[in-house]
Amino acid sequence: MEKLVFQNEQGEDEEFYIVEQTRMGGRNYLLVADSEDEDAECLILKDTAADEESVSLYEVVEDEAELDALLAVFGELLEDVRLER
Repeated sequence: MEKLVFQNEQGEDEEFYIVEQTRMGGRNYLLVADSEDEDAECLILKDTAADEESVSLYEVVEDEAELDALLAVFGELLEDVRLER
């Protein structure tokens, strides 16, 4: 898996592994994990930068309806992976 380093709001670096990515409603989303282990904690990140921006700005998806829809999409893309809240 590709590993990315994100900077959180406190300016600290956090490392995540990209599990999958998708585009929905004109936005890019990443499913990321904190490790390569089977029981890794995952987050869904939404790119909130404008389309003309050259740098992505990701935020954790917290909206329940959006999260449910994305879990269904990522569940279909990753047939051999079990995603749960």
